[in-house]
Amino acid sequence: IENRLLELWSIFDFLMPGVLGSADSFSRRFAGPIGSGDEQVAQSLRRLVGPFILRRNKRDVLRDLPDKSESHVMASMEGEQEKLYKASEARLALSLKNQLPQEFAGSRIKVLAELTKLRQICCDPRLCVQDAEQESAKLELCMQLVNDAVQSGHQLLLFSQFTTMLDLIEQELKKEDISYFVLEGSTSKPKRAELVKRFNAGEASVFLISLKAGGTGLNLTAADIVIHYDPWWNLAVQNQATDRAHRIGHTKQVT
Repeated sequence: IENRLLELWSIFDFLMPGVLGSADSFSRRFAGPIGSGDEQVAQSLRRLVGPFILRRNKRDVLRDLPDKSESHVMASMEGEQEKLYKASEARLALSLKNQLPQEFAGSRIKVLAELTKLRQICCDPRLCVQDAEQESAKLELCMQLVNDAVQSGHQLLLFSQFTTMLDLIEQELKKEDISYFVLEGSTSKPKRAELVKRFNAGEASVFLISLKAGGTGLNLTAADIVIHYDPWWNLAVQNQATDRAHRIGHTKQVT
């Protein structure tokens, strides 16, 4: 369940039709009140579905799995990149300042697009400004992490939600003469399987992966470092991507 409570109803409607009633009644009885913060209704739903749900932590199942450590590495924008970000941020704030609630409701998709643009500027100005020459503080820091890891003999998974960002990182890896593979949504199933096999055999130091294309269905236990270049909106999706490396068969701590 990643986005909304109705997904729980959908699962039960497939497995045990009728247990949670119709979609409309479930929305009225549970999804609406719980979405509004009604804890009593939430408890009621837990009691109803609890007998049919087995929830286990990975540690309960894979007791020999090495630990996973996480850290947030911050990169501070400077110079032209910072100016571009602040200008875009100010423009968005100004456009929203005098909007009525009904106007905002009709422009939410546009606002989301502008927020995505701010995220892209943080990643690298070239993602949203054609022929931009601004340097990216995040890309520079990322390459420092990659170089340090590769020189120490590690293999890495590097995720981004933007395939165009993976293209820019690929250019940097070529400059540094670092071996790599790339997996995107357009990669065929046979090619995916081949790349996974070759990476696990140690043929490349870095695996560049589109978050949507590589969030599930991959076993990449050769890697012991995972980098999320840009965090996903949904933490569950991001954690699934990390678990491409932190899974059964791994013998080293994953960072």
